[in-house]
Amino acid sequence: MKKLMFLMLAVMVGFGASAQSLPDVKVENQEGKVISIQDLVDGTPMIISFWSTTCKPCIMELNAINESLYEWLDEVDMKVVAVSVDDARTVSRARAMTQGQGWDDYVCVYDKNQDLKRAMNVSLTPHTFVVDGKGNIVASHSGYTPGSEQELFEEIKALK
Repeated sequence: MKKLMFLMLAVMVGFGASAQSLPDVKVENQEGKVISIQDLVDGTPMIISFWSTTCKPCIMELNAINESLYEWLDEVDMKVVAVSVDDARTVSRARAMTQGQGWDDYVCVYDKNQDLKRAMNVSLTPHTFVVDGKGNIVASHSGYTPGSEQELFEEIKALK
């Protein structure tokens, strides 16, 4: 048991030290234009949240972030990127949902072929990343519990 815990700790420390970068993967933006996810790297830290229309915890997390976003923006320059993993059959529903939820201040992108999802090793949604202004992934978590959005904000603030 101690060996397993040590191995898990070593893997977690190793991940943090290697600072992975955002991959160069194409997605569609809200207007349907194909862009690279790396095009969003502009010196501003960001929260990248993978979600789908059928994932209630995903929507809860994005709504919780949205409720606090204006307050957060008073403290830190940042952005939120909502990555829909809905496929070509349901992407129109995802586009409508982003507008209906009032996620107007989010950068909404659509990963219809799930290329970005695979490149970032996302297996379950919600899966959320904190990315620094240079495109380095500094934190990652999956699942949602109420209040965990505050932890994301603390990670963003630590990047100042």
